[in-house]
Amino acid sequence: MTRFHDHHFPGESDEYRHARDELLAAEIELRRQVEKVAEQRRALPAGGVVPEDYVFEGPDGPAKLSSLFMSGQDCLVLYSFMFPPGKEPCPMCTSVLDGVNGSAPHISQRVSLAVIAKAPLLEIQTYAKGRDWNNLRLYSAGSSTYSRDYLGENKEGAQMPMLNVFARRKDDIVHTYATELMLAKAEPGQDPRHVDMIWPLWNMLDFTPDGRGDWYPQR
Repeated sequence: MTRFHDHHFPGESDEYRHARDELLAAEIELRRQVEKVAEQRRALPAGGVVPEDYVFEGPDGPAKLSSLFMSGQDCLVLYSFMFPPGKEPCPMCTSVLDGVNGSAPHISQRVSLAVIAKAPLLEIQTYAKGRDWNNLRLYSAGSSTYSRDYLGENKEGAQMPMLNVFARRKDDIVHTYATELMLAKAEPGQDPRHVDMIWPLWNMLDFTPDGRGDWYPQR
């Protein structure tokens, strides 16, 4: 069996070290595969041109999609937060955004980031204050068709947790990526896992002996 390093942890058995080295080989291969997929994602051709400059409800009044690109940046990431008007927001999206809120100052050094929800802005802001989301740019989809067009909402009007990426190309804004894994049938015992890469919760639990189990966050 290949040894990848010479370190031994206190009290570990030969059986543990052998099994750990086998797992480490699998983790190395997973790292290669993650980068391979990331390269393939980066190599995607430009998607469709955004059909209109959607208008959202923002803290300073109406805000066009084009205005969500921060100065000097040509990439915009929009997360669709499942928060229907007059109803409770999704606890899973809440867990996602709890983590993203902490990362947002770092993310925004490289790309623009914002969150879109169907609920009125005041409802979104009130909920965000209770969660101490002080780093997220939050907008209401208002009367725009953005959520329907980019799968933040399905044909029946139910809210969807979609992440979309847009880029400025000369005079156009183009769609470059969406977490479409959500639309593909998951294997037995799995959730879609389409936004796991931005969700610290599951990545942390995957390190533990009991893993994810059948537990879900309850806010």
